[in-house]
Amino acid sequence: MLARENRELYLDKKIIKRGEAVEKMDTTVYKLTDEQKEYLSALHEIRDYSKPENKVKRMEKANRRMTGNFEQVYETSTGRYLGHFMEYTYFSIWDVISFMLLGMAFFKMGILTGIASTKLYALMCIIGLGLGIVIGNFQMRHGIDSGFNRFEYIKNMSLSYYDLGRVLRTLGIFGTLMLLHKSGIFERFSKLMRPVGQMAFTNYLTQSIIGTIIFTGIGFGLFGKLQRYEVYIIVLCIWIAQIVWSHAWLRYFQYGPFEWIWRQLTYWKKLPLKK
Repeated sequence: MLARENRELYLDKKIIKRGEAVEKMDTTVYKLTDEQKEYLSALHEIRDYSKPENKVKRMEKANRRMTGNFEQVYETSTGRYLGHFMEYTYFSIWDVISFMLLGMAFFKMGILTGIASTKLYALMCIIGLGLGIVIGNFQMRHGIDSGFNRFEYIKNMSLSYYDLGRVLRTLGIFGTLMLLHKSGIFERFSKLMRPVGQMAFTNYLTQSIIGTIIFTGIGFGLFGKLQRYEVYIIVLCIWIAQIVWSHAWLRYFQYGPFEWIWRQLTYWKKLPLKK
């Protein structure tokens, strides 16, 4: 992960270095070759993309399309999804596989099931969050110092270690959660969230449906119009609604509605829904 992250950084740095070298050439004396023109064009592309005014234009365009009609919302969302899909399928799949293998190893060792010692979870919490936050802070400082300008960030960043900090913070948060679980403090919360987990597929899909209605032009069109704290309030309200809904539904039914449909499609037979 770290190698891929820094390979991408240095490929971008290479584009900037070659482009700036061409920029320094006196075009009244030297005629640029087609290759040098390509270097210059690639440099301008990165530089122009990072300009604040172009960021604002992209933001305004995204807001217009996401608050537009169904066709605009669909095309924008699908285009974004396909971009992420291709990236994860061919480049970031190793990132996913690495975490899956780590999870399998933790399961085999009893770390994932809570069998491991409290000392181990405490070490994961302290070391993971401690180092992860420090590394993340160094990375963030580069972003702040560059004014969140991608061109300046790439040009001045000598080594990227975002993935290292992310892995450490993940382990730290996991260790913290397992400490809470072993202490018993987490038991009430775990009991509260159990029905939500049993209906994970339904809750995942309904979050998307609710979000589509609230934020896109299909519904209330609030995309890009709320402050961050207002978004958090909406998130909290959705969570509360889904906790209440999950408890109420599973009191009378064996599965969530989408889980029930999925099971029937999997086994290709009608299954009872009511308890």
